[in-house]
Amino acid sequence: MIDPSQPWALVFLLVAGLLAGAVNAVAGGGSLLVFPALLGVGFPPLAANVTNSVAQWPGYAGLVLGARRELPGQGGRIAVTAVAAALGGGVGCTLLLVLPGSVFDAVVPVLVILASLTMAVGPWLKRRIGDPADRGRDRTPALLAAMFLAAVYGGYFGGALGVVLISTLSLFAHDELRRLNALKGVLSLVVATVTVVVFALGAPVDRLAVALLAPTTLVGGYVGALVARRMPETLLRWAVVLLGLAVGVALLFT
Repeated sequence: MIDPSQPWALVFLLVAGLLAGAVNAVAGGGSLLVFPALLGVGFPPLAANVTNSVAQWPGYAGLVLGARRELPGQGGRIAVTAVAAALGGGVGCTLLLVLPGSVFDAVVPVLVILASLTMAVGPWLKRRIGDPADRGRDRTPALLAAMFLAAVYGGYFGGALGVVLISTLSLFAHDELRRLNALKGVLSLVVATVTVVVFALGAPVDRLAVALLAPTTLVGGYVGALVARRMPETLLRWAVVLLGLAVGVALLFT
């Protein structure tokens, strides 16, 4: 789907990957930058979504590696939520592959808008939730049910998956947010791994686009983590939110 004879498209995706990785490191939601970038170089929505989902995998792996010190002591929680995430991700991927493309074309504008709004209310939601460490035990049944649904969303679309996951964990798990954020990285990697395996079997993945985006997303995440303390997270978050809303509205009328 990418024409290698058009250097501007290749450079555009390289820059989008770097920016997406940096956004993921600072505010989350970098996939909402890659998705419209793929649309901009000529991808249809379904192919853009699948390629975007596969290309995000290295970034999630890097996030887990960087947050590994926050994972000890969460073994039981990781095991049960990872199972729910894997099952939900598989269901989401299957729905994407078996339902007509017209269904995705109709649903994706709503998903983009909802993902953008989720990013917008993320800080407010965290303030309303408070510190999960101040509450009692994990509400495990509710956590697993919510995680399954979040992973279905991630397998089907995946935009702002990290924001959805951290909101879910904050609501139903009892721990410090920094440790839940590390768990969010593990669960994002689980869902991404399922999508890579499933989509590799029968989805329209553009390998050239993945080859461009995967390493640049990883590099962007690493650089973004280094400069995160100097960047205004609020400004960056709202830039992504506004871009996502613009893309969603544009898709509604195309």
